[in-house]
Amino acid sequence: MKLAQNLTSYSVGSLNKVRALQPGLIVCVTIACAATFLSKNYSAPVMIYALLVGMAFNFLADQSKCRNGIAFSSTTLLRIGIALLGLRITLDDVISLGVFPVLVVSSGVILTILFGVFIAKLMGLSNRLGIMTGGSVAICGASAALAISSVMPNDDETKKATIFTVISVTTLSTIAMVVYPIISRILELDIPQSGLFLGGTIHDVAQVVGAGYSVSNEVGELSTFIKLFRVAMLIPVVLFLAVFVYRRHNTGKNTVSGTRDIFPYFLLGFVFFVLIGSTDIIPNEAKTLLSTLSTWLLVIAIAALGVKTSLREISSVGWKPLLLILTCTLFIAVYILSAITIF
Repeated sequence: MKLAQNLTSYSVGSLNKVRALQPGLIVCVTIACAATFLSKNYSAPVMIYALLVGMAFNFLADQSKCRNGIAFSSTTLLRIGIALLGLRITLDDVISLGVFPVLVVSSGVILTILFGVFIAKLMGLSNRLGIMTGGSVAICGASAALAISSVMPNDDETKKATIFTVISVTTLSTIAMVVYPIISRILELDIPQSGLFLGGTIHDVAQVVGAGYSVSNEVGELSTFIKLFRVAMLIPVVLFLAVFVYRRHNTGKNTVSGTRDIFPYFLLGFVFFVLIGSTDIIPNEAKTLLSTLSTWLLVIAIAALGVKTSLREISSVGWKPLLLILTCTLFIAVYILSAITIF
């Protein structure tokens, strides 16, 4: 009898928690759907639309009914989406790149993050902004910014840095998608060089695909593989930040209330899906479905981030962070081109 009462109490409590999430979650999913529609019909990055539309609903962030669902979307759904990104990478893809591209890309990721921290210090900006900016430029744009922010202190500074970085890096990635293939042609880069340049420098995965295939199918395939290797660099980078840099901030268990787990367990999910994706256990149709789900979850998370951010916060950032992200973008482009031409 007592067991039955406990089970009933647990079920009712769980149901109440789910109901508490519904209003905010519905808002974020609706914004994500609207952003996807706008992106498909007006040819602009879905992340930008999700942010901008979400910011238009900033007044809902202070509504008690929506608060839990918005927090759930910007944390839990974000981490699930990042974990599922692992399905886009296989071990064979990494091995097929060879030693030189792996060394160039991995060193480029590390040096760009360090460069971001260095320039941020010179400009009088926070290390947090330098790490997030360098990481987003070096790894995979908006997705990297969200992953890095998930292990940083959960405060207004991190929120402001994240929203600024997502907007800036997505915009720069779109510009790079158009400009970098032109640079590749001007410099008369061959297929391996073009693939390494485009895949090793452009910020977001979608823009790498667009740029690579605009040159040729061969460059498109190679640049995509190299880009996905950069995505895999999320694992060591975020793990290092969580355990060694922001360890003292990551104490606690409840993500929604503002505290965080000391270990970013979603990275284990990322590794798990990389390993699973490298086998034939999951059919290709299921991989495609889960990869699409990952994209949707990230868009929903960015929509939630937009809802939590006001235009006043964005306008208060100033010109220095914009210069910071521009210099990081130029740094990794020059580094990769130098490695290509010298070696």
